[in-house]
Amino acid sequence: MAKIVQFRRGLKRIHEKHYIIDVDVKSREEASKFVGKEVTWTSPAGKKIKGKISSAHGNKGMVRAIFEKGLPGQARNDEVEVK
Repeated sequence: MAKIVQFRRGLKRIHEKHYIIDVDVKSREEASKFVGKEVTWTSPAGKKIKGKISSAHGNKGMVRAIFEKGLPGQARNDEVEVK
C-alpha cells in the first residue's frame, strides 16, 4: 500500500490528474522500480479510479502517478493499491 501525498503542482498551476505518492522506499533508485505499475484508488462508495506510475519524484522515494480522471480532494492522505 502507498499513500497519496499531494497534487503535482507548480507555483501557480495544479495538475489535476497528476499526484505524488509515497511508496515507502528511501531512495530515487528504489522508487524508479515502480515506474509503469498500475495504481488504484478506491472511494468510500466503492468506485475505483485507476492510474499509472510515470516517474520518480525527488530523491526521497516518492513517485508521480497519472490517473485517468482527477481524484477528489478528499483522496489526499488516502491509501492506494500498487499492483
